[in-house]
Amino acid sequence: MATMTTRLPEPAAAQDIETEDREFQSVPSLLRRLSREVATLFRHELVLATTELIHALERILTGAAGVASGGAILFAGLLLMLAAAVLGLSVVIAPWLAALLVGAAVSIIGIALILGAARRLRPDSLKRPRTIRSLERDKDTIARNTR
Repeated sequence: MATMTTRLPEPAAAQDIETEDREFQSVPSLLRRLSREVATLFRHELVLATTELIHALERILTGAAGVASGGAILFAGLLLMLAAAVLGLSVVIAPWLAALLVGAAVSIIGIALILGAARRLRPDSLKRPRTIRSLERDKDTIARNTR
């Protein structure tokens, strides 16, 4: 039975073709090469997806730590404002006003930290744009080559 050969549009690297002619390869040789390249592509896509997932998890952990820190500072501000209210009821002069201003300032800082960290927890920050673009390119390449 005769072996079919196909002319490649671009010569591949010497290591991929092994000892065969660079311009002509048999169908079984092309199928072996295709299976190797698909496996390599799959491994690379898996590494990319894993890397992006790790970065997304790091952003989540950083955001959660920021929310926790902001919550603790906000709680401290609430305690100071409560102390100011107590001082305000017991003595109707400047010490309670100072405590109230400090409590309000600490609360504002805590709110700012919580809002900043909450932005990092939005679903948009979890998208893996490089993986999505790479998979779309792979799909387009496969679609073009199967026509």
